[in-house]
Amino acid sequence: MELHILFFCISLFWFCIRPFLRRSNTTKLPPGPTGLPVIGSLLQLGPRPHESLAELAKLHGPLMTLQLGSIITIVASSPDTAKEILQKHDQTFSDRTVPDVVTSQPNPESTLAWVRGDHQWRNRRRICNTQMFTTQKLDSLQHLRHQKAQELISHIKKHCESSTPVDIGRVAFATTLNLMSNTIFTVDMVDPEFESAQEFKDLVWRIMEDAGKPNLSDYFPVLRRLDLQGVKRHIRPAYRRLHEIFDEVIDKRLKCRESDLMSSRTGDFLDALLDQCEEDGSSFNRHTIKPLILDLFIAGSDTSAITTEWAMAELLRKPEVMQKAQNELIQTIGTKRLVNESDMGKLPYLQAIVKETMRLHPAAPLLLPYKARKDTEILGFTIVKDSQVLVNAWAIGRDPKYWDKSMSFLPERFLGSGLDYKGRDFEYIPFGAGRRICPGMPLAVRMVQLMLASIIQSYSWKLPEGTTPENLDMAEQFGVTLKKAVPLKAIPIM
Repeated sequence: MELHILFFCISLFWFCIRPFLRRSNTTKLPPGPTGLPVIGSLLQLGPRPHESLAELAKLHGPLMTLQLGSIITIVASSPDTAKEILQKHDQTFSDRTVPDVVTSQPNPESTLAWVRGDHQWRNRRRICNTQMFTTQKLDSLQHLRHQKAQELISHIKKHCESSTPVDIGRVAFATTLNLMSNTIFTVDMVDPEFESAQEFKDLVWRIMEDAGKPNLSDYFPVLRRLDLQGVKRHIRPAYRRLHEIFDEVIDKRLKCRESDLMSSRTGDFLDALLDQCEEDGSSFNRHTIKPLILDLFIAGSDTSAITTEWAMAELLRKPEVMQKAQNELIQTIGTKRLVNESDMGKLPYLQAIVKETMRLHPAAPLLLPYKARKDTEILGFTIVKDSQVLVNAWAIGRDPKYWDKSMSFLPERFLGSGLDYKGRDFEYIPFGAGRRICPGMPLAVRMVQLMLASIIQSYSWKLPEGTTPENLDMAEQFGVTLKKAVPLKAIPIM
């Protein structure tokens, strides 16, 4: 027993000290804080790493090195450094550093978000792009999104009649969740009263929060088997429950397909995946498609709901902006019908509000971590092989060098501007850029715009008694996504 303990201690010491030795012999690493022995700069991350890293970048530069335990981490905090990583050297940085907690889900190697940037990732990306996110496919499902927006307005009407506050994040999450479940499964996951939305919201946020938590297992890989913080034990039931839900839907669909193939086909994404399973059983089967479905559900529902909630919070803080957006809707569409997706091209101010929300409150403040495939020179510095690479989209979107009054919510900055979120303008990358840009971007933008427009067209809004625009709590809660720490509640008025 003593020998095992001695071996463990020696191994731990070696894994902790080896990166420091390597760094001391590497003169071209980007600058960064010295850090403490063994733990490096871990204590400097704090509860909101995106903010801490932005402050460190002010001292050490837009491309900096941090030693986080035994992991060399490179942080890009400017448009120029982001462009080098996400565009110029995107193939070198196309792999992911996978958080240990992610590996607690069934078949983690079959995800879309975390899988290596190889042929398996390309196959998954291709089927998503061709079967779910093409313009033609999205246009064909407009009626679904309009239906879900109408259900959202009907639900809010009950709160309006009773003068009770609406939990904006909760109803936005329920709406996007039903949209995703209809796009993938042709079923509603949430009941018409949105009562069952809370279970899904809790499951999804547990995954997003735990995956974003600083975890000793990520900074000291030799400790992974121990799960010292219990993060994997905490997240595993959430993964298991969501897989159980997907199993029920898949089982039902397979039985229908076996009994009568043609009449049971709905043409949804699940049918496309099951067809792929029949064509390529080695890469696609019921066990490997569930992690892909999980990625789409989590990313599609959580990020869109978060963005809608942040947008409403900003509008309630600035009633004059809310009024301007409502005037645009009334003048363009009127009050006799609900806004449609086809109207969005005629609503530039609404589009500007959504863009400005994503600048100040990007759903993913730190883009999912990349991993260097080889030693690479960037701007005169060397990024060593296997380094973890982070791009701080939150800091880039608030950089005063590129944004006038960068901390203020000013939708007008996007009016007449050519800046877009499609990965070409590196001072504005809420969806990332390069080959691993978020594939669900086209759907997310459509849904957020439609939800927000529907909410503010149909009702005026006020804050609950005791809350004013000046004291509305805008604190952030960090995870893989960046949600509002205190849920936004507002009262609809006819």
